Amino acid sequence: MEFNNVTAKALANIYFDGKVVSHGVTLEDGSTKTFGVAFQGSYHFGTVAAERMDVIDGTCKVTIDGSDETNTYAAGEHFNIEANSGFTMEVVSESAQYVCSYID
Repeated sequence: MEFNNVTAKALANIYFDGKVVSHGVTLEDGSTKTFGVAFQGSYHFGTVAAERMDVIDGTCKVTIDGSDETNTYAAGEHFNIEANSGFTMEVVSESAQYVCSYID
């Protein structure tokens, strides 16, 4: 996955004692994305906006808040999360890299 003509934020977002690290970009059309890496472990994230999470490397198990269902996603797959919700992501490979797109 590649993005052209973006404004990148050099300062990283660092979560869970450095086990999840992401950077943000703003595209020409004004939309924003974050991309990063999560190392093996289990992490809960809350959402404000709806999100699409593309897994670009590794494997993770995801449980959306309010659901009893856990799904596994590998490189090349994605999942969506509604606004004002959240999800738990368990990275089962050594690491998982992702791109998060915010959905209007």
